[in-house]
Amino acid sequence: MRGLAFGYIRAIDAVNYRMGRIVMYGIFVLMGILLWSSISKTFFLPSLWTLELAQFCMVAYYILGGPYSIQLGSNVRMDLLYGEWSLRRKAWTDLITVLFLIFYLGVMIYGAVSSTAYSLGYWGSEPFSFLAGLATGAEEVGRAERSSSAWRPYLWPIKSIMILGLTLMLLQCISELLKDVLRLKGETI
Repeated sequence: MRGLAFGYIRAIDAVNYRMGRIVMYGIFVLMGILLWSSISKTFFLPSLWTLELAQFCMVAYYILGGPYSIQLGSNVRMDLLYGEWSLRRKAWTDLITVLFLIFYLGVMIYGAVSSTAYSLGYWGSEPFSFLAGLATGAEEVGRAERSSSAWRPYLWPIKSIMILGLTLMLLQCISELLKDVLRLKGETI
């Protein structure tokens, strides 16, 4: 069990570390889009796509960077009492709070899958089976949802990125849970 836990921690931490290091450069993509928006509004006709694409890039930036933030421990935490606690007490507190976060992320993933299925033209009550059917070819895409803006981009790509980011965040939270359990057992991480 110990070896399996350490293997899981190493694998998930490696994936989220690499993803975080790649995604952190997305801020430059966002800056480029917003720079082009300013230039086009000043000197040319304003672009219709810049604001919405900047919003999509920002969502991808923070949703895919979230697992890396959790891994580094740079997420927001109330440090009024926590900083003075022993490692064991911190591990117990983190273990309890990460269980709430895992539940919350499960609900968020269900909502993201439902929303993505809807954006692909599915109006039924089984979004997971619909997306599995799309992957196997048993289902077909219906009328795809589009944004109501003048640019009218399809919404399923950003919703799919949200599923990926939330899933990686859930896997990272499970890794943090295992780290806390191992710390309580006296293991060094």
